Amino acid sequence: MDREPLKKVISLLAKIPGVGEKSARRYALFLLQQPKEYALELARAIIELKEKTGFCPICGNIASSEGDLCAVCSDPTRDRKTLCVLESLEDLINFEQSGVYSGLYFVLGGRISPMEGEDLDEEQLEKLKHYVVEKDFKEVIIATNPKVEGDLTFYAVYDVLKDCDVAISRLAFGLPVGGSIGYADRVTLHASLDSRMAVNGGKKARRE
Repeated sequence: MDREPLKKVISLLAKIPGVGEKSARRYALFLLQQPKEYALELARAIIELKEKTGFCPICGNIASSEGDLCAVCSDPTRDRKTLCVLESLEDLINFEQSGVYSGLYFVLGGRISPMEGEDLDEEQLEKLKHYVVEKDFKEVIIATNPKVEGDLTFYAVYDVLKDCDVAISRLAFGLPVGGSIGYADRVTLHASLDSRMAVNGGKKARRE
């Protein structure tokens, strides 16, 4: 039996965040045991996902195609004076599904994690600063996860925005320490957002 195709699939699946080698092997063996039609349908779905889905050039949210604005940025009913800065697209999706926030977003697309060699893109931070200044936001909520990496990421974002004419706040830690926004339930997110803490003097009023 030629095991090379199996090894390749395991290797590719193991690159998915949160999927270790054992899980990747289990998924690969599952796929191997399915009818060929299932594998073809999955492959077509992945290709269609890549071809027909893009990212919003403003906030980083999912858009219908590359270069198009997402549903949030193009929605005139959103609160355009409040910006929520998040680590990942997964966090944004969870916020939207919870229905507890009506402002705009900005996805950093990363975090600071010295142990894993991760850092924030300096160009992305400059893009954030330019966005905050250009759109004249009244409040920026830095919604990083309640972990050491989240703290480091928060301070990096705060350092970039601290001289801007905007009130800066952070989610209250109703979120469990070591947890993730991407897995928080609606009640927890609502409490954390509603009890957010101001972290600078704020030249603008936090709420009208």
